[in-house]
Amino acid sequence: MDKIKMITPLVEIDGDEMTRIIWAQIKQILLEPFVELNTEYYDLGLLNRDQTDDQVTVDAANAIKKYGVGVKCATITPNAQRMDEYHLKKMWKSPNGTIRAVLDGTVFRSPILIDKIKPVVKNWEKPITIARHAYGDVYRDVEMRIEGEGKAELLFTAKDGTTQRALIYDFEGPGVLQGMHNKDKSIESFAHSCFQYALSAKQDLWFSTKDTISKTYDGEFKAIFERIYNETYKDSFEKAGITYFYTLIDDAVARVIRSKGGFIWACKNYDGDVMSDMISTAFGSLAMMTSVLVSPDGNYEYEAAHGTVTRHYYRYLKGEETSTNPVATIFAWTGALKKNGEKDHNQELIQFSEKLEKAVLTTLENGFCTKDLSALYEGTEPTALTTTAFLEKVRETFDAA
Repeated sequence: MDKIKMITPLVEIDGDEMTRIIWAQIKQILLEPFVELNTEYYDLGLLNRDQTDDQVTVDAANAIKKYGVGVKCATITPNAQRMDEYHLKKMWKSPNGTIRAVLDGTVFRSPILIDKIKPVVKNWEKPITIARHAYGDVYRDVEMRIEGEGKAELLFTAKDGTTQRALIYDFEGPGVLQGMHNKDKSIESFAHSCFQYALSAKQDLWFSTKDTISKTYDGEFKAIFERIYNETYKDSFEKAGITYFYTLIDDAVARVIRSKGGFIWACKNYDGDVMSDMISTAFGSLAMMTSVLVSPDGNYEYEAAHGTVTRHYYRYLKGEETSTNPVATIFAWTGALKKNGEKDHNQELIQFSEKLEKAVLTTLENGFCTKDLSALYEGTEPTALTTTAFLEKVRETFDAA
């Protein structure tokens, strides 16, 4: 059988540790036998990032802007321990953060569901997608330790020399300070990405902040979303039969728990970080969570929501077999290939991606899974497989279909 040909190159971004091993296996067992992969390859393994002074990360992000679609393996964001372990020049920034900044994108995370694993919240029937703003707030904060009495002020000096000043606190003793920022341009991009994604998915969009407390900072998020919705998207939403509404973050949490799912929940940066982990855990596993970065000008980067699975990698280095869940990484590839096919009107590639996703879900429904999922099954005793054995079982299911 002739392999499926690709037209536009897909940006392939390799990563670190156990997910790098699984990345190669997925290509070898599930993709390369059927697709003539046309990729522009970037190695974001930590050593190569260090060797290139992290320029490779910027180059990969710009390649996504050029070609429109990328697929990314999980990568290490180094801390002090990693500095010593890998003998790094410096503590490089998060590759995901760098790519998000270049693309000005929003991260959408959604769980992969199977009937045999029920959500902890029993009334959830459909996936809940978290849309996380990916700029500013606590992730770009400036912090300071205060050792004694004194006045802390917020000061802004405009280009013309005029100033704005506000008292933060008159310290009577030691304490800590934190400064955060965001930009109208980034919030606007976040809003456009959320509204466009909701229209594409034909799902309701919820947005939540805490503007009753943070009247200026969170209030600006609320105001920008309302303005852009009313000016640009209201008619399209009404024609599509979907809704947009704003509520406070604490009210949103209560509504989400009582809901049946099937909507997109847009959150500020930190809220989205926390809530995506809560959603993924309640639905079953972070290894069953897809993640796609969407820019307002229509560029896409797909990846798994989890990390590099360091613990399994150390076992792998000792020659031990591991049972690491590859499902989210497979879906990163199928999502990227499907989007590449959509952009190129390549129906063969779209159909292959959909069939491979179905083969993964059928394999799981038939009771074959990795160890992390085996304790979550209801009504059946699953067979826990190693990573390689699971991938081969998916291939067997795909071939049979």
